Amino acid sequence: MSADERAIELAVLAARAAADKKAREVIALDVSERLVLTDVFLVTSGSSERQVGAIVDGVEEAMHGAGVKALRKEGVGEGRWVLLDYGDIVVHVQHDEDREFYALERLWKDCPVVPLPEDVTSSVGADDDAQAGEAERA
Repeated sequence: MSADERAIELAVLAARAAADKKAREVIALDVSERLVLTDVFLVTSGSSERQVGAIVDGVEEAMHGAGVKALRKEGVGEGRWVLLDYGDIVVHVQHDEDREFYALERLWKDCPVVPLPEDVTSSVGADDDAQAGEAERA
């Protein structure tokens, strides 16, 4: 059994909200076969505690707009690893350093990746590439 349609819709909504806040490496993992509690883990990161907070705010705002309220929130005060539990999906927003250290994608590597729209997966990389190109020209 794979993640249900509603969970995938919510994952795409949360992923777009995160990407709008320049989140890095947005990935959705279908954990429905491994966990009873949720269908999708959405994992993303930010380069600072402030950016992690902005990503979290963006996701919460988008989910609220869709009529979905978090069942549980953890780590908001520290801004290093924030977990937002929406039942069908769990959103992990990590500081880049924490994401590298804990490597959730590696822990859940046996789970299929949920395809996300190209505007979510390519928007941050394109911005980073453009900024790198500008820095090289300067």
